[in-house]
Amino acid sequence: MIEFFKMSGSGNDFIIIDNRDGALVVADIVKFVQELCERKGSVGADGLIIIEKSLRADFRWRFFNADGSEVDMCGNGGRCAARFAFLKGIAPAAMSFETGAGVIDAQVSGETVKLRLADPRELALDYQLPTEGGSLIVSSVNTGVPHVVSFVDDLEHFDVFHKGRWLRYHAHYQPAGTNANFVQVVNRHTIKVRTYERGVEDETLACGTGSVASALIASRKGLVASPVAVRVKSGETLKIYFDVADAGYRDVYLEGAANVVYQGMLWEELFKKQ
Repeated sequence: MIEFFKMSGSGNDFIIIDNRDGALVVADIVKFVQELCERKGSVGADGLIIIEKSLRADFRWRFFNADGSEVDMCGNGGRCAARFAFLKGIAPAAMSFETGAGVIDAQVSGETVKLRLADPRELALDYQLPTEGGSLIVSSVNTGVPHVVSFVDDLEHFDVFHKGRWLRYHAHYQPAGTNANFVQVVNRHTIKVRTYERGVEDETLACGTGSVASALIASRKGLVASPVAVRVKSGETLKIYFDVADAGYRDVYLEGAANVVYQGMLWEELFKKQ
């Protein structure tokens, strides 16, 4: 049997497995992730995090979306992985871990984790996407994974699922696709964000890298300034810190709660399906 933790980062939920000993061996990792993250027939989660050994940081992670796709980075998942590593004695409170987006620094303080992200790239502001009825003005940035950002007046009643899915699969972002964020500015240091996540293929209760992308785009448009409080669908608030640089941004941090929901054991019956 394999031990796992179920954790929540501001509404994003993840299954985390310590695989530094290599005990987790599955023939089809995509199928395994899909079955493990399925809500009704298994543990259920937005994604799976596998902790492995690293030669240049406290640990290395592999992050899988619920559909089995492996991606470089996830902000809320990164915060959960950091607290998991601290609780399990894998890393000290001030740690670094290896991701596909580079080595990430994290600081654990109780249930709060502050994550330093890799510098954002591919910033593009206010460009038009063709639609059947004309065009939509959006902005985009890669904060470890690609995000497109659109500003709306009434976020509560906005059709995030259908508009987000349209953006996620738009020809402009193929073949990889993108995550889609819809933003309403509250004041100079507060925004509200709802996100359709690639790989989950639905709106999630929170998205860390999406919150960062939304805050950075809002800053570049002159609407907010650091620090930015981001109110997400779950009702929780993430905090984004950053410094403005000539070519973009540096020293970008994501801070919020990372909570343990439960821990358990994956039975052999699950692995027999592989």
